[in-house]
Amino acid sequence: MHTTLETLISAERLRAALATGQAVTVIDTRFDLADTGAGEASWRAGHLPGSIYLHLDRDLAGPTTGPDGVFKGRHPLPARADFAATLGRCGITPATPVVVLDAQGGMYAARLWWMLRWMGHSSVAVLDGGVAAWTTAGGARVTDIAPPRPAAPYPERASLAGTIDAAALAATLGRVRLLDARAGERFRGEVEPLDSVAGHIPGALNRYFKDNLDADGRFKPAAQLRQDYEALLGARPAEQAVHQCGSGVTACHNLLAMEHAGLTGSVLYPGSWSEWSADPARPVARGG
Repeated sequence: MHTTLETLISAERLRAALATGQAVTVIDTRFDLADTGAGEASWRAGHLPGSIYLHLDRDLAGPTTGPDGVFKGRHPLPARADFAATLGRCGITPATPVVVLDAQGGMYAARLWWMLRWMGHSSVAVLDGGVAAWTTAGGARVTDIAPPRPAAPYPERASLAGTIDAAALAATLGRVRLLDARAGERFRGEVEPLDSVAGHIPGALNRYFKDNLDADGRFKPAAQLRQDYEALLGARPAEQAVHQCGSGVTACHNLLAMEHAGLTGSVLYPGSWSEWSADPARPVARGG
């Protein structure tokens, strides 16, 4: 595309770009935690022309246990070299504009958006409203699968997205603004459908990722998002914000929302609650 993509792109703008033959790689990340094959099946049943499918577990996460046998969370980041090879198989180079989408309000697309920035890739945006917005805008969906033209593994570049590990987070609790993207009942420890321990990291504030969206599944205006997040940050700068969720996926939605609002520099705790709560030595809080 003629301009660098950054955070969000409308279905209308993407349609216009594709209609005029502009080079853009479209990646579909539809997924369902309860049925891990459902997203790929939906993609095969109808997807944006030329789009490539990437699977959360296979392509956007690494092994849940490290070489030391310690649990790293349900969706730890893959090794950079492994993800570089995945991007190469998709034909993505540093010059490739990328649009990522899903059918879940951006919760999985935002993970890939963040991971591309983690690899140093700047020209990437999430399709605002996802598959539904594309269809509403008159976009076609097809069933034929066009194999990507592979490229070399993505080259090593300076990351555009920061991370923090469990030890560093534990050492800075109370000095950073920790935002938890899970639903309120999970944050408060009233229910826990996925991890063995209920509750949240002490000092965290709850910012449910779906609160970034309007009723139509699109992101709220940047000014509204900025107001929301500045209220959560208080006097702290955005650079002191750390994002987490259950396994490091929906936290990226909040990172995307802050970036879209012009609040840059916050970081991801990739292991999130699934890693944190697996160590009984780490503190747990419950309630609001």
